[in-house]
Amino acid sequence: MSTSASAAPAAAATAAPGTVPAVHAPGTAAAPLLDQLAGVVQRPKRADAARNYDALVAAAREIFARDGSGASLEEIARSAGVGIGTLYRNFPTRDDLIEAVYVEEVQSLVLAAQATESLPSEKALGAWLERFLEYVGTKRALLEGLNNRESTVFAQCRSVMYGSGEPVLQRAQAAGAVRGDVSISDVVRLISGVAGVVVDDDAQRDRLIQLAMDGLRPVA
Repeated sequence: MSTSASAAPAAAATAAPGTVPAVHAPGTAAAPLLDQLAGVVQRPKRADAARNYDALVAAAREIFARDGSGASLEEIARSAGVGIGTLYRNFPTRDDLIEAVYVEEVQSLVLAAQATESLPSEKALGAWLERFLEYVGTKRALLEGLNNRESTVFAQCRSVMYGSGEPVLQRAQAAGAVRGDVSISDVVRLISGVAGVVVDDDAQRDRLIQLAMDGLRPVA
């Protein structure tokens, strides 16, 4: 199954300072990373088939996020406006659909990193990490329903995800906004760990994330 770079979802629309601005096409930095994902899943080339594929992935992402990745495939097909046979032609197994949704999430992270280029260095890292937090939540929901725990798709996407965030981190380090002795792996594991903690409410989660971000700043 292959999702072409041109079909990758754009980042969130332009919003308040610190959030990720809109990106509608991959730039020179994003294109090589998106190319690495081109052979991971197989998106149909015919226009009508591609529309059905995209509708199914979009519906699956929404329903998996709401109901978990064990959600009804029939409901996903209905939400996408296609028959269950069309779903199975595109995604013979539930794992195939889960992997396609995951690849789309990683594509969004790549484009989110590109979108931060117009932001100040420290805000750029914060904006990318906000999108990364959404990715963490989706990834956990998807893994719960994955039957093939040895799936190579998740492993293939990991290097792309790290590659998208590393330049954002390096720019913040060069500006003196983030300590120079941390790697993108450190940042990803730190934020992922905080995101997985059971909290009382969203406000507490936000405070914990901010504490983690504070720990990335240079020691005075």
